[in-house]
Amino acid sequence: MTNNSIMRRIRYIFDFSDSKMIEIFAHAEKKVTRAEISDWLKREEDPAYRVCYDDELAVFLNGLIIETRGKREGPQPVPEQKLTNNIIFRKLKIAFDLQAEEVVGVLDSVDLRVSKYELSAFLRKPEHKHFRPMRDQFLRNFLKGLQQEYRDDPI
Repeated sequence: MTNNSIMRRIRYIFDFSDSKMIEIFAHAEKKVTRAEISDWLKREEDPAYRVCYDDELAVFLNGLIIETRGKREGPQPVPEQKLTNNIIFRKLKIAFDLQAEEVVGVLDSVDLRVSKYELSAFLRKPEHKHFRPMRDQFLRNFLKGLQQEYRDDPI
């Protein structure tokens, strides 16, 4: 999945306006314009489409965590320069304060059966022997499950 499609899906799931998106970026101390957000959310075929780089999506996800959970004490997290599906999943899990059982339920709603132990493999450090890289399909299904959970209208 591209960073742009992830941002587009999150915006749709939670029905964020442009102003809300700007506010979320501001939580993570990044100033963005309405035009930048608009260009990130366009489809690839659109001539005004602009690629959303890893560090920009990381700032957005950090801002989303602050928006939903509040600012933490001490120094704020530095946005990652390189994102993986595992990191994106972890940040979304933190932002919405999802416990393992809740994540399993979200995935179950889209007919993806996964155990808590399989989930923990996605959340481990890459150096850990039981770490498992997350595929795009898994992240896509997780976002689809969030959409079913948080939006009332049908998919």
